[in-house]
Amino acid sequence: MALHNILAESGEWLSGDGPQSHIVISSRVRLARNLRNFSFPGWAKKADRIAVLECVKPQVESLPEMADAYSAYSQDLSALEKQVLVERHLVSREHAAKGIGSAVVMNRKQTLSIMINEEDHLRIQGIRSGLQLKNVFKLVDKVDTALGEKLDFAFHQQYGFLTACPTNVGTGMRASAMMHLPGLVLSEQINQVIQAVNKVGLAVRGLYGEGTEALGNLFQISNQITLGEKEDEILTRLNKVIEQILQHEQNSRVSLLEKKAVLLLDNIGRAYGILRHAHSMASKEALNLLSCIKLGTDLGFFPEDGRLLVDQLFMETQPAHLQKSSQQKLQAEERDTLRAEIIRAKLAKFPKPDGKKAIERGREERKEKEEKDGRTE
Repeated sequence: MALHNILAESGEWLSGDGPQSHIVISSRVRLARNLRNFSFPGWAKKADRIAVLECVKPQVESLPEMADAYSAYSQDLSALEKQVLVERHLVSREHAAKGIGSAVVMNRKQTLSIMINEEDHLRIQGIRSGLQLKNVFKLVDKVDTALGEKLDFAFHQQYGFLTACPTNVGTGMRASAMMHLPGLVLSEQINQVIQAVNKVGLAVRGLYGEGTEALGNLFQISNQITLGEKEDEILTRLNKVIEQILQHEQNSRVSLLEKKAVLLLDNIGRAYGILRHAHSMASKEALNLLSCIKLGTDLGFFPEDGRLLVDQLFMETQPAHLQKSSQQKLQAEERDTLRAEIIRAKLAKFPKPDGKKAIERGREERKEKEEKDGRTE
């Protein structure tokens, strides 16, 4: 399958129809695996990396889950195509920097992607819409089991799966949820939440993982411990914390509607006005403004049917996606102009924010909650 056929579709995880998807954008689980008796990619010579690739790639492509999949050697992908895959969260930034001796295989729904010779010989990644970490784990675990029957993975009886980075030794699993948390940011509670999450052994990262900024109020919450705990224990603990953050975000939104309605109306109104009329817009600004529109849609300022359009704009206005869709190399200023043009066109019929209805609904929900809490005491 050609790359353009894959990228013509948004991908299942961007559909926004998973559990709690108004706040939890996606759930992702990644397994790191290496072959026994082969040097890890970072230390391997070119011939060794190619040998691993020739051994692993046919096995990955033969998986039932990879029927009608897209498969490519890294050296056959342009820098732009690699960046598009990074923006789709289908490959890591580290893998995008690889050349000869590396490859990627992904299914059509973009729920499963396998990177070969990234930091480890295999990075098996599953991603789904909403909060469904355990369902995603079932997908990657099934693939891991199938590949483990054909490939000799490096495994130690005491330490578990051996990985290039010591922090991945054990399960080799990194699970994460990407969350949209504008309520906590606007109410200035986000730093408290991040500190609390760090204290329980979890990590909070930006849009593209470690070392990246939380653009568009998007944060990735993930496990840090991979050794000494079983996968199910890690997922249960992570899921519990995510549900708590989700509840804090919902409460902060209700509180903003009640106590800081003017601040909320101002942020959403300004975002709407700029997005509808700007003629030049940088990527960071677009993400932050679209975050306000997404929040407004969640709160009822805008019709529900506009949710998918806003979610798609998050992706379509990323730098590589813009250049890919225009089929030409664009300078930063040209990208900013095209980004604003696309947003204006897509939001041309988007109605003005209706704050009154949203505030009234927020008050009703708060009253119902208080009555319910009173009955349960």
